[in-house]
Amino acid sequence: MEFNSRVPSGPIENRWENHRFEMKLVNPANKRKYDIIVVGSGLAGASAAATLGELGYNVKCFCFQDSARRAHSIAAQGGINAAKNYQNDGDSIYRLFYDTIKGGDFRSRESNVYRLAEISLNIIDQCVAQGVPFAREYGGLLANRSFGGAQVSRTFYARGQTGQQLLLGAYQALQRQVAAGRVEMFTRTEMLDLVIVDGHARGMVVRDLVTGEIHSVAAHALVLATGGYSNVFFLSTNAKGCNVTATWRAHKRGAAFANPCFTQIHPTCIPQAGEYQSKLTLMSESLRNDGRIWVPKKAGDSRRPKDIPEEDRDYYLERIYPSFGNLTPRDVASRRAKEAVDAGRGVGENRGGVCLDFRDAIQRLGQSVITERYGNLFDMYQQITGENPYEIPMRIYPAPHYTMGGLWVDYNLMSTIPGLHVIGEANFSDHGANRLGASALMQGLADGYFILPYTIADYLARTEETAVDTDHPAFKRTEQEVRERVQRLLNVNGTRSVDSFHRKLGELLWNQCGMARDASGLQDALAKIPEMREEFWNDLLVSGAGKEFNQELEKAGRVADFFEFAELMCRDALDREESCGGHFRVEHQTEEGEAKRDDENFAHVSAWEFTGVGHEPVLHKKPLEFEYVNLTQRSYK
Repeated sequence: MEFNSRVPSGPIENRWENHRFEMKLVNPANKRKYDIIVVGSGLAGASAAATLGELGYNVKCFCFQDSARRAHSIAAQGGINAAKNYQNDGDSIYRLFYDTIKGGDFRSRESNVYRLAEISLNIIDQCVAQGVPFAREYGGLLANRSFGGAQVSRTFYARGQTGQQLLLGAYQALQRQVAAGRVEMFTRTEMLDLVIVDGHARGMVVRDLVTGEIHSVAAHALVLATGGYSNVFFLSTNAKGCNVTATWRAHKRGAAFANPCFTQIHPTCIPQAGEYQSKLTLMSESLRNDGRIWVPKKAGDSRRPKDIPEEDRDYYLERIYPSFGNLTPRDVASRRAKEAVDAGRGVGENRGGVCLDFRDAIQRLGQSVITERYGNLFDMYQQITGENPYEIPMRIYPAPHYTMGGLWVDYNLMSTIPGLHVIGEANFSDHGANRLGASALMQGLADGYFILPYTIADYLARTEETAVDTDHPAFKRTEQEVRERVQRLLNVNGTRSVDSFHRKLGELLWNQCGMARDASGLQDALAKIPEMREEFWNDLLVSGAGKEFNQELEKAGRVADFFEFAELMCRDALDREESCGGHFRVEHQTEEGEAKRDDENFAHVSAWEFTGVGHEPVLHKKPLEFEYVNLTQRSYK
């Protein structure tokens, strides 16, 4: 497996501009000769497909939802970062770059992160021009708010539905290209495998989720924009359809998977209410601007939160981290919440949450201001819990949310398979071991609107244009393998549902590879996962047939991939003998309970090569070089 990061040399502030000049271009008239597949239509996929279509390429965009508007990007609530410094509070491109590197606990590439911070300025202008209704100050200027891991206000927002509004902007750009005939949209269609021809990604095999038809699609290049894999935990903040299948199938065809153990636990989620709950609901991190997080000082305090007086409350984040307070990064806030609940100081019927209290903010600003900022989030919380957060403190607890790991990509966002580009949450590139809040939307749009259109042109211009269609033997062979895999799922004819297996896997991972990991727990998981996977293939029950609408079959294929992926995730966590960001090995912590990195041995990206199911994968360590940021122990105190 060959790795070439293609990171430019020279001053970091000039690297992207110089690199763009050095990349080859495709003549406007020649763009019509190239077919490009984009898998996924969230912020990254929709922005990429729209931009590539506008440039003149022939684009085919695929999603498994019934509309691009249902992509999981709509669930992003709090905002999108950009170093505009509208608040005149000391922000800059370099500060956003530094905050991102530090927030990721020094496990991301400097060059990629600086480019992201640089492009953030353009993203806001692009979205405003599209008509995205960002919040504005009284005088009409765009408003900003703070987010975790930063001491400046750089987050642009549209109330508590920023992701939805940004996606509508990208969606209308996409639909404009669909109407112009430059993008062809395929909804309710799932990618089930990647087709490699002469070492290059040249197409894929898909299944029509309505009819069950399996067929192939050919192109000159592919783009995966398929999101993250935190649904491997079963209970997560992700939409139920989110999965690892597209990236995992690409990994099995030769794409390296980087840092799979880097998963983020979000601190502000509504706690699990019952044993049979199927997903969790996120409360935006933006709430931490005005909400204060606390627990009772005394373990076992059974009083209702609103009845606990001020002197009996522990505002633990403000106490431990006075500089950042409630805006500490997500990994830090999550661990401290877990510690409080584990110590018996949780709130709620099962003592499984901590308080997020708006009493002081309402007294200071008035309820109308809080409603203006967070009204839809408060309404959602009340509908789910039956409690009025204007009167009773919200109850929150950490939950699986974002995945920093993903397919390895170079500076051009291309995987180890030539022609296969990976953007947004599906790649590993920008967030290290912990993503800062409000940076997912930023990365997705940066990749789709401003980076990929340049870099994919460079690949096409440097690659001999050869016509490949679906009659090629590689397509026929891959298509047959997909059919056999689907039929194998249908043929098991056991007794247990897909969800029963998924729930059991998720519980194991949450306990052994969740917020805290240790060697014995990871070894236990690595021993049990193959046994669970064998049981899955011997006792799975998928009702219905393959050539019809069959959601159990859809889920079965995704859970089968989760079983294979989970083993790699635990193996990666076991190999990384340090704590960094969201990867917290309890053996490696400071006296104060903070993550303790090992920069001498683990300042690298762990890129894994597939060698077969049940076989030990090959680890490639790709060193991280830090020229502009000093490797220091993170401190938010």
